[in-house]
Amino acid sequence: MSHEFDLLVIGAGSGGVRCARIAASHGARVAVVESSHWGGTCVNIGCVPKKLMVQASEYGDLIEDSHGFGWSSTRGTHNWATLIAAKDKEISRLNGIYVSMLEKAGITLFTGHARFKDAQSVVIEPSVLAPDATPRTVTAKRIVIATGSTPVKLDIPGADYAITSDDAFYLKERPQRVVLIGSGYIGIEFAGIFAGLGSTVDMVYRQDLPLRGFDEDMRAAMKEAITARGITQHSHASPTQIEKNDTGYAVTLDNGQVLQTDCVFMATGRRPKIDSLGLENAGVQTAKGGRITVNAQQETSQAGIYAIGDVTDRINLTPVAIAEGHHLADTLYSKEPPRTWSLDTTPKAVFFSPPMASVGLSEEEAAKNGVLDIYFTRFTPMRHTLSGRKDRKTVMKLVVDQASQKVVGAHILGDDAAEMLQGVAIAVTAGLRKIDFDRTVGIHPTSAEELVTLRTRTRETPKTA
Repeated sequence: MSHEFDLLVIGAGSGGVRCARIAASHGARVAVVESSHWGGTCVNIGCVPKKLMVQASEYGDLIEDSHGFGWSSTRGTHNWATLIAAKDKEISRLNGIYVSMLEKAGITLFTGHARFKDAQSVVIEPSVLAPDATPRTVTAKRIVIATGSTPVKLDIPGADYAITSDDAFYLKERPQRVVLIGSGYIGIEFAGIFAGLGSTVDMVYRQDLPLRGFDEDMRAAMKEAITARGITQHSHASPTQIEKNDTGYAVTLDNGQVLQTDCVFMATGRRPKIDSLGLENAGVQTAKGGRITVNAQQETSQAGIYAIGDVTDRINLTPVAIAEGHHLADTLYSKEPPRTWSLDTTPKAVFFSPPMASVGLSEEEAAKNGVLDIYFTRFTPMRHTLSGRKDRKTVMKLVVDQASQKVVGAHILGDDAAEMLQGVAIAVTAGLRKIDFDRTVGIHPTSAEELVTLRTRTRETPKTA
């Protein structure tokens, strides 16, 4: 069979774009089809605009903090519309960059919704970006599914009244009262955004601590940081219904409490975005929750069809999708052995104020492998000894395998945590030992130097069953 393209990538997010560009650099004939956002979720309705909004939410605190350093500045009022307009302008610029990168790489671009006709043919239909497009069929020897994920809402009465992160970036006005349901990355980050910009925020989540899956000490530290931000937390609680009333919305919790609000924000998870892709026409199998199952080479149940990024629901982070896309393109088309990534030590960050970042294993995970040495510190960073913000603590933790003395986990909550953690991630990925940290000279005065001056073991943790 003659194919128009060697590789067709469905989805122009970070992973799909990287895969397409690298494949094209190896000489493959490549096409990309996108239905809604060039650049994908991260650039348009994810990490990039969210980080800009987090930064916007911090300037009010910085003005107040300056008083302790002798400044007579006055905190003003925030203009939500100005922020959204500036954000939209930057996202539009980034959209153009993504399109330009693909075109310069010699890649053919299709705007529309892709639906499988069979294992090597895709029908491109009208979509939000191209509502008047004439459907056409494209054939490719290999196809990559990189369509990402989409938010999900709880199945409760009144759920339609709630917004998700997709909607939050386009709110015309900032709600004065927000009830935020969920305590993962997205929930915590948006809670901090709204609180920092002046909204009253209530967070509702089922567990005792936020950020399920993170290190327990760090979860506890984040819970304290959320309270210090002025956010009211309702742990061990779940919403049972949402009702619209004359003043906004009423959210009823399973403990009987009713929260009045102007906005209900559900940050209750995401699922792979595979609706109407026609996977059944191509013989692509999915698992529970709509996850596309792949093998170690990112290949689906159908030979010649691959999936990368959030659509596989493994490590749902943009850099992981990029790594998977790059590796797949090298594997398929490079004459050299493909570059490898250490996905087991993928660092992660929660952009709250203060932010939190982690790499490697939590104490609870590492204890399954052997006895641990734990190094833990908690202190007020230098800036806040003068700002007067005594509740703005920095927390650091190193998890060390006692037998090998390798640092298998590192966790930081505090100002610039993500910036510090990227370098530490290299050390953890390289398998460096605690003595390597100890013999490294610190940069003084910084919070980061604490990572190399933690000499006294806080505790020994036994191996768990």
